[in-house]
Amino acid sequence: QVQLVESGGGLVQAGGSLRISCAASGRTFRSYAMGWFRQAPGKEREFVAYISGSGGMTYYTNSVKGRFTISRDNAKNTVSLQMDSLKPEDTAVYYCAASWTTTRVSSEYHSWGQGTSVTVSS
Repeated sequence: QVQLVESGGGLVQAGGSLRISCAASGRTFRSYAMGWFRQAPGKEREFVAYISGSGGMTYYTNSVKGRFTISRDNAKNTVSLQMDSLKPEDTAVYYCAASWTTTRVSSEYHSWGQGTSVTVSS
């Protein structure tokens, strides 16, 4: 297991940008694939993006392709999500999570952060 702490959420206008980050504990960070998920009010948690342990493989859900970029710094044990051209429908609590494999399936992630709130105003 690994402890994860998100930061960087906030309020932004539609069309704006925001970068959220997740700091991980432990010395085996590069062993984990990292994912970002989000949960909007009244909706189920949904997959956003993942990145492999080396950072060489990324994958995005269709609704954020071309607008969001996931990256990681294994020397600093961090993973980030750069969010550009934000839309009101991107409003949600964003969670980072760690998995032993690159996957879009939330149940395959063994460690979760507490979430950071992102609000996009129209």
